Amino acid sequence: MGMNVANCPRCGKIFVKGFAEVCPNCVKDLEQQYEKCLKYLRENKGTTINDLSEATGVAVKQITKFIREGRISIVHAPNMSYPCEVCGTLIRENTICEACRMKLVKDVRNNAEDDKRKQEQAMKENSASFKIQERLRDRH
Repeated sequence: MGMNVANCPRCGKIFVKGFAEVCPNCVKDLEQQYEKCLKYLRENKGTTINDLSEATGVAVKQITKFIREGRISIVHAPNMSYPCEVCGTLIRENTICEACRMKLVKDVRNNAEDDKRKQEQAMKENSASFKIQERLRDRH
């Protein structure tokens, strides 16, 4: 059985893949960033994600990841929100805002309706050609 070796997606170093998706050095770095965020949040309950990022030096993207993983709770942080994955609007739950979710639902529905119309059109065309062939055959 071979070892599962990979390049760390954060720093590029080769490491033996175990439980973490990043190398041990990056795991340690991420834990330090997480601790910095927690400490700042305990002392500054009304902070925003941008203030937290500026104060700790931790990227908004990484803070967002901590929130989505459930490591940072924003339940008792009224000003804390994170960007929608599609448009960047600040949200407090899920991964995309309501407007983007509604657009996505509408697009999916429209695609399904388009597919249904194409199938119905193909059925009509097949049916019409079959009827013409039948009439031609009956003549002879």
